Amino acid sequence: MRTTSSNFLRIVFLIISFIALDVAGTCIPAYGQHEGHEMNAEVQARLASGEAIWRMPPMDMSMPMLAGLSTALPPPPPIAPFLPGLGLDPMDVPLAEVPRFIELEDGDQIVLEATFVRRSLNGHVFIGYGINGQFPGPVLRAKEGSTVSVRFVNHIEMPSTIRWHGLRVDNAYDGTPVITQDPVQVGGEFVYELRFSDPGVFWYHAGVRLDFQVDSGMYGGIIVEPKDTDHYSASDREEVIILDDVLMDDAGILPFGRDVPNHTLMGRFGNTFLINGSDRFHLMASKGERVRLHIINAANTRTYNLTFDGIPLRIVASDLSRYEKEVPANSVVIAPGERYVVELELENEGMFNIKNSIQAIDHFRGVFNFIETEIGMIHVGAETINDVVSKEEARTNQSVSEGIDPYRSFFEKEPDKKIELTLKVQDLPLPLMMMMETDTLYVPPVEWNDTMPMMNWLSTGSQVFWVMRDLDTGLENMEIYWGFDEGDVVKIRIFNDPRSLHPMNHPLHLHGQRFLVLDVDGKRNENLVWKDTAIIPVASTVDILVDMSNPGEWVMHCHIAEHLHAGMMLSFGVWNE
Repeated sequence: MRTTSSNFLRIVFLIISFIALDVAGTCIPAYGQHEGHEMNAEVQARLASGEAIWRMPPMDMSMPMLAGLSTALPPPPPIAPFLPGLGLDPMDVPLAEVPRFIELEDGDQIVLEATFVRRSLNGHVFIGYGINGQFPGPVLRAKEGSTVSVRFVNHIEMPSTIRWHGLRVDNAYDGTPVITQDPVQVGGEFVYELRFSDPGVFWYHAGVRLDFQVDSGMYGGIIVEPKDTDHYSASDREEVIILDDVLMDDAGILPFGRDVPNHTLMGRFGNTFLINGSDRFHLMASKGERVRLHIINAANTRTYNLTFDGIPLRIVASDLSRYEKEVPANSVVIAPGERYVVELELENEGMFNIKNSIQAIDHFRGVFNFIETEIGMIHVGAETINDVVSKEEARTNQSVSEGIDPYRSFFEKEPDKKIELTLKVQDLPLPLMMMMETDTLYVPPVEWNDTMPMMNWLSTGSQVFWVMRDLDTGLENMEIYWGFDEGDVVKIRIFNDPRSLHPMNHPLHLHGQRFLVLDVDGKRNENLVWKDTAIIPVASTVDILVDMSNPGEWVMHCHIAEHLHAGMMLSFGVWNE
């Protein structure tokens, strides 16, 4: 929360801004008077021909725009629009298949091929990307300790790579463009050698222009089965749930920025929710079953608060390990790039909604709105299966605590590195700058939804620059290079500055390593789990302890795709000499 004096000044500025915006509304082109803002016959004809045209995103009318804004819209984003497969007839493109499992044995060699696929959603047919003709791509199931070769073949219209998110692979196969490999050109291929060091749930996704390549379908899940057969409690079934959202209007998918992203303030929030590529996810189960869910958040920017209509929920594991203690909960919060393993006890028959349950904030009015969005369904039948596993109490995982014990002596040391997260802007339209100055009367720790779609849509990667700043050197983003020795245990203190023009949470992701979240705002975390991605809330200071055990050149970045491509990434090296 801002200070009282700061809030008073902002309220005064807000009143002045409203007056200015009302005046601006008399001299700036009105809604629908510039290209793509209304669905007239000409625009519809151009869309039907496959052309990408900027269109303003749909508004959430539960939080309408302020007086003045609806008649004071600036021109569309000052960058070229883009959609996958421009110039192709969707009916000439194969229909996307549902994802299937690929069971992997040690030493296997497989092919993953990125192609165009035809998809249908909300009554619209459009072209997206798929892996092996599937959307999402196939789920890879491997055994802990095994290695496999993956030949990636690129048949989309631009270069790409594959990122193996969370897998502690050799550096040469990390999939980071330029730093670990050259992008795979159109028609080209690259062979990745993967080792599955840690059991759990991971995912793979495009490593180039995540903002539209991933959002258009280039991703899939990975399940690494533990060697220890008692790693998890017994369950009757396992399911993989990949969360995503896409941004659509009455004409279909809204365009992306061709050369740089737009939606760079808050990231591209979708308004159509997907589970495993479907907006009608439906899981059939039997009364009495225990179901283990491997959950992946593949969305560009949306942090989910996932609930299951009152079904008892237990959080078992996250990115790279089980928790020290399993946690009974009512919901699971999962940021972009994060993964969780949860177990559900299906004690009663009936239809149970999977929901995203959030407290949305209207910045300008300081109003909260409780919003529940149904994104899937679990149908529990009346008949109880005969061989259902017996219910277990929440576990304490002593082996996890013992694995963390060698690192506890580092918990109290002073930070080795300190960074802050902030924002820089340039050349934004005047109305947008005015509204940014007034949109932070209240700063929520997490942005659950896009409360300012027009402002967000207008912001581009040539105007908005998200910053990771080294507080010891003053260097920013890829100016930063940290060097470590293999085996170093490094404490990093991260502060998310609430004083920037638009403070926002950031899910920070480390490539190639694992870390523990030690403290948030000075409060010690009493239930540890190995992570590679973690939310840094607005105004919070978070201490993480990194196990620098994987040699090579790596990066740390925000996993909000648009923030990453607006600069929010630094580099570090881990050396074994």
